[in-house]
Amino acid sequence: MNRRDFLTRSVGGGAAIALASGFRGLPTAGVQTGYDIAAAKGEKVAAVKAVVDTLGGMGRFVKSGSKVVLKPNMSFPNPPEWGSTTHPDVVKAVAQLCLDAGASRVVVIDQPLRRPAVCLRRSGIAEALEGMNNTAVYAISEQKFYRKVSVPEGQQLKEVEIARDALDADVLISLPVAKSHNATGVSFGMKGMMGLIWDREYFHQFVDLNQAIADLCTVLRPALTITDATRALTTAGPNGPGKVAQIDTVVAGTDPVAVDSYPVQLAAWYGQEFTGSNVKYIKAAASMGLGEIDVSTLRIKEMEV
Repeated sequence: MNRRDFLTRSVGGGAAIALASGFRGLPTAGVQTGYDIAAAKGEKVAAVKAVVDTLGGMGRFVKSGSKVVLKPNMSFPNPPEWGSTTHPDVVKAVAQLCLDAGASRVVVIDQPLRRPAVCLRRSGIAEALEGMNNTAVYAISEQKFYRKVSVPEGQQLKEVEIARDALDADVLISLPVAKSHNATGVSFGMKGMMGLIWDREYFHQFVDLNQAIADLCTVLRPALTITDATRALTTAGPNGPGKVAQIDTVVAGTDPVAVDSYPVQLAAWYGQEFTGSNVKYIKAAASMGLGEIDVSTLRIKEMEV
């Protein structure tokens, strides 16, 4: 049964959401009240606030004194208009909500695929967060920033070096951009977790990439994923330049499979329309029991703000 609740211009109100732990290892998709997915169309900052409020507010995830790690996409030295990196306004809005909820420290990290300083500058993220209290933005571009962990449930991946900040944070929040990808078809939250590992070459050359992404997500699970689908790079991903669709939408959820499956339907990728079940890494994660891939079964609140 499709339980989608389409509400236009309805930012406030709604059903009460049960509080749940913000610890990244305990996703809150099983909450029995409220919504599984929140999607807001409109101005970026208002859309971020709307989706977070719908899921219970940032206080559901970030407690007073928490150290929070935000993981946007800062991989390429491209301007926000290209759609290959997370929009700086989205990152700043989430960082501010974390601080307002009482976070003692907000760290914004990624491992860029080009010269780190240029990526941080041209993406606009470093500038957007400049001057914010208790907030830092930097590239995790040296191996000393990583720690090796085992992957007990991994089918392709048995161990992996993950960013120490992400492992040690009280709360990890994923901030992917919605874009196409030449190796995986599309790239959203779970694919974006590769920005927190040291050896990406291993994933691309020595194991099945899609299964390895799913394996990684058994040990690296954000408490919350907020997907920037304000612009979607629908061709020539992950770097671009390519065709950019102006979707003006922000999507959020706690189930990593569901929150990746939902944005697939928001655009035509390489001129084709398909669902999360057609994306191999999303399907692999669902097969491992990491979340719900069928969006028709989800409680979804769609808004215009």
